[in-house]
Amino acid sequence: MCGIVAAVSHRDIVPVLVQGLQRLEYRGYDSCGVAVQALDAQGVHSLGLRRTRSTARVAELMAQVAQDHVTGHTGIAHTRWATHGEPAVRNAHPHFSHGPGVAPAADTDQPARVALVHNGIIENYEALRAELQARGYVFSSQTDTEVIAHLVDSLYGGDLFEAVQAATARLHGAFAIAVMHKDEPSRVVGARAGSPLILGVGQDGGEHFLASDAMALAGVTDQIVYLEEGDIVDLQPGRYWIMGKGGARLTAGQRPVRTVRAHSGAAELGPYRHYMQKEIFEQPRAIADTLEGLQSIVPELFDGVGADGKAGTAAWRVFKEIDRVLILACGTSYYSGCTAKYWIESLAGLPCNVEVASEYRYRTSVPDPRTLVVTISQSGETADTLAALRHAQSLGMAHTLTICNVGTSAMVRECELAYITRAGVEIGVASTKAFTTQLAGLFLLTLALAQSKGRLPEDKEQQYLAAMRHLPVALQSVLALEPQIINWSEDFAKRENALFLGRGIHYPIALEGALKLKEISYIHAEAYPAGELKHGPLALVDSAMPVVTVAPNDELLEKLKSNMQEVRARGGVLYVLADAKTNIDSSEGVHVIRMPENYGALSPILHVVPLQLLAYHTACARGTDVDKPRNLAKSVTVE
Repeated sequence: MCGIVAAVSHRDIVPVLVQGLQRLEYRGYDSCGVAVQALDAQGVHSLGLRRTRSTARVAELMAQVAQDHVTGHTGIAHTRWATHGEPAVRNAHPHFSHGPGVAPAADTDQPARVALVHNGIIENYEALRAELQARGYVFSSQTDTEVIAHLVDSLYGGDLFEAVQAATARLHGAFAIAVMHKDEPSRVVGARAGSPLILGVGQDGGEHFLASDAMALAGVTDQIVYLEEGDIVDLQPGRYWIMGKGGARLTAGQRPVRTVRAHSGAAELGPYRHYMQKEIFEQPRAIADTLEGLQSIVPELFDGVGADGKAGTAAWRVFKEIDRVLILACGTSYYSGCTAKYWIESLAGLPCNVEVASEYRYRTSVPDPRTLVVTISQSGETADTLAALRHAQSLGMAHTLTICNVGTSAMVRECELAYITRAGVEIGVASTKAFTTQLAGLFLLTLALAQSKGRLPEDKEQQYLAAMRHLPVALQSVLALEPQIINWSEDFAKRENALFLGRGIHYPIALEGALKLKEISYIHAEAYPAGELKHGPLALVDSAMPVVTVAPNDELLEKLKSNMQEVRARGGVLYVLADAKTNIDSSEGVHVIRMPENYGALSPILHVVPLQLLAYHTACARGTDVDKPRNLAKSVTVE
């Protein structure tokens, strides 16, 4: 979602702000901007608030800032993903308030009193907007954010912190904000409620930062304070302080400084054409890192030791106390949960429900305190999943566990247990290595649950461990199929619709393959259990509809072959990912890519990779923006 970077310093901070925005590009955005307390030619005297905004990429913003000679020791910056108002300069952040009765043009530099950036959604903005308009404030954007800027201005009485405190008390919804006032040129005030915000402590203590995540500050500082719900933070050169939700000033121990190494080098593209391609090919290493040091299956794998060294509750006790599993997730993570349902029920013998997080929290459900609530999230900041987690906890389901790629995220901090995948930074909006490492973590969870319930004999444990250790090599063999997949993509690039089929544990993999294709190539794609063909989807099948079929050599193979014949009988063209010994061969209307080996229960981790490559090369052939598909964001931090 949107990204925030802010700083107070004794040096020109604009390069740091813009570079921070570049590191946040992976989150997705459609406009960007920077505002500073501008300095005179000697860099001494403040000239008031000045901003530069753009609907182009951050690289263009950087050139625009240099051309306009924008410099300052205090500043805020933002990448925006549109929620309220179209992607346009007038809706881009930072937003200004010039006070009541002033009606500036959308992008002039008339004297402004307040500058503000915001992530999240303000639910009561319409009522606040009407109130402020009645008091003479003129709005130049369509956003909910401009309401906050005018509200802060209306409450300002000489102290920015007090104005922000009073303003946030009136906001309903989710927000992370960073605010400046022209009369306090060396001060930034930030606040968060429902959207992530971190404080970066400068190496020499003379400068401090705010950001959406630690990645934005890579190379600037690794000293990070994670702000919590309701926190308001005051940044000035050489000092900062935090007020908690209850209104009390917090001590350093209450919000400890942690060392978080967010390596900027992880975002380098290297020899690859796109980040998505790079991340697809990083999957063998990512899986190896996720499983590093794995010697045996023990519940303690999920004791919640994240990147920040936080240790959680002993998992063995929790696993003994639960007799069912509820998985909450969104998007690609939801499909990993759907795959895990097959594993958990067949191997661990526990009932498992999988819920779309945004739906679960708004329906009446039947809570069970003996449920293990499992959340899955790449970023650990997914707003709907966090809200669903909190809803489950409010219903009395205290046993919670997260599968997450970011050990310092809100999801890890709020769950009782955790397994931190080690996919590394994922820049491409369409998730790839995060998905396969989630599957690896969920399979380990399945085995740990099975062991705690006495359903994992030692010989089976050793077999599964050997298979998991072999995964990186098996994935390398699958990646070698890329030339054949490129041939398929040349035909898919000409299509506007596609159908994906799978059965059993591979049905969620078909869903994930369809999602990848629609996300980055903009081809309409749907996935169905192959047995459902006769119940509707078969009406869509003709010679113009490519039908991708995931065909592992398992107990459902013969059923799947019958479904494939139904497609061929209607003139449909099949594209089949087949295991060895399936006796499925290429023929007229049937294109087959042979998978290197059958991988049993872990087969979904291998079969999804060709589908990722198919989506990637089809998008390349169609000329779309692979890493930043339209209308989508990497980290969805608003509902």
